[in-house]
Amino acid sequence: MNELNGYDFEDLQPGMAATFAKTITEADILLFAGASGDINAVHINEQFARTTPFKGRIAHGMLTASIISATIAGRLPGPGTVYLGQNLRFKAPVRPGDTVQAEVVIKELIPGKRRVVLSTVCTVDGKVVIDGEAVVIPTSRGDQVNQRTCSAGV
Repeated sequence: MNELNGYDFEDLQPGMAATFAKTITEADILLFAGASGDINAVHINEQFARTTPFKGRIAHGMLTASIISATIAGRLPGPGTVYLGQNLRFKAPVRPGDTVQAEVVIKELIPGKRRVVLSTVCTVDGKVVIDGEAVVIPTSRGDQVNQRTCSAGV
């Protein structure tokens, strides 16, 4: 682990996994709408949302997907990780009050580029609501050695 309590590239192995769960609240949905500008009525207007195929309000897909980001940043590879890309497939709606569990699993390490490919999935009560794949750059012990060397004036 690095000084930020994340995993360096050198610590990672295919198959390593981590999870993080969060309950989506009314406040989360309203704050996300404000922060993102996505004020789609299906997210914020119950009366309208009842007329849709969802029969009620649903959380923003990207709000739900952000739980994947929290898992990557906070758990695996952890703090210091840089997101390069993410593909997402939205499978089912998430409603206010649902607890979303994100899981990331290392699929592949690309040593020459120091990239990590992760499978990503979000579930609610065991049902997949999002799946996809992410590519990230974790921290590296090599970078830490280079930073110490440069700051020491060597």
